[in-house]
Amino acid sequence: NYRMNDITGALGCPPLARLAEQTRRRQANAARYHKILAGIPGLKPLVLLTGQHREQLRQALSLFGIQEDRNLDVMQERQALPDLAARILPQAARALKEMGADYVLVHGDTLTTFAVAWAAFLEGIPVGHVEAGLRSGNLKEPFPEEANRRLTDVLTDLDFAPTPLAKANLLKEGKREEGILVTGQTGVDAVLLAAKLGRLPEGLPEGPYVTVTMHRRENWPLLSDLAQALKRVAEAFPHLTFVYPVHLNPVVREAVFPVLKGVRNFVLLDPLEYGSMAALMRASLLLVTDSGGLQEEGAALGVPVVVLRNVTERPEGLKAGILKLAGTDPEGVYRVVKGLLENPEELSRMRKAKNPYGDGKAGLRVARGVAWRLGLGPRPEDWRP
Repeated sequence: NYRMNDITGALGCPPLARLAEQTRRRQANAARYHKILAGIPGLKPLVLLTGQHREQLRQALSLFGIQEDRNLDVMQERQALPDLAARILPQAARALKEMGADYVLVHGDTLTTFAVAWAAFLEGIPVGHVEAGLRSGNLKEPFPEEANRRLTDVLTDLDFAPTPLAKANLLKEGKREEGILVTGQTGVDAVLLAAKLGRLPEGLPEGPYVTVTMHRRENWPLLSDLAQALKRVAEAFPHLTFVYPVHLNPVVREAVFPVLKGVRNFVLLDPLEYGSMAALMRASLLLVTDSGGLQEEGAALGVPVVVLRNVTERPEGLKAGILKLAGTDPEGVYRVVKGLLENPEELSRMRKAKNPYGDGKAGLRVARGVAWRLGLGPRPEDWRP
């Protein structure tokens, strides 16, 4: 999951305000509404990085022309999550205080998201959560993201829910309706723009393409077996090119490279810069992923998605018909992916499904929501699919 783990940032408004964020897609999202925030009189957005997924982060920032204001650089190889949290919390609290943050935006469901929200809360700084209210209902899937998201929403002053269902989840948990804005998904904004700017990776064989990503922590024990299942699919469709930008985490690479390296029509790449990844997804016949963000990006680009999870916190795509939940049993994954590739009529129906995640204007609603909260403009209207 290029998911971004993490940008964090802060917003400036007289007196000031600041912005917080997270990973390849989410980092691109942050960059997207950073530009919009900067255009609102009285707001001064600053970007604070924790350093999670630093390579993908810098690619996304470069694409959107965003400069960091502070970098905590907390990452260590093969780090334990408790150790990472212990580094982020005090450093983020100190940085936000030194930066003079009046408001902090955090994005998504990473450890950075929760730790920075908690740091801001402990410093008495109000927090807005972009992409609030997504729920799988299972604390173990996705792990630890489901917990990160729920814990963050306990601390927030303002919740930017991407869909009406996300808003309903927050209301069930006792959040006040006046503190929730439905914005659409900022990932839709980012991927639509990136797909226009990006180009396919150089040297890529001809398509048709099936794009694969697998990296979920709860799937780590299964990655080798899932790779075996996808190897069987690739061998059954030699005319297709399977492209897998492999996460840089050594646990992931050590599981999949021995299985897939050398498969004639399986191309293993390092993670792509955001524009190239968006262009690859747009050119794909099918996406096969355990990522949360790619579920929304596929829907936004009109590309069918097979989800390698048992549950998803993005059920709107299942209802719309552009996502198909395959579970994590390797044999079941083989059957679902092979069955779809054998059924062009079904793929065509999925491509025609309505995107339930946004209209490309979510970043504008987020920025206007912050301005409203700081007394600099009216409350924006909720987005309605």
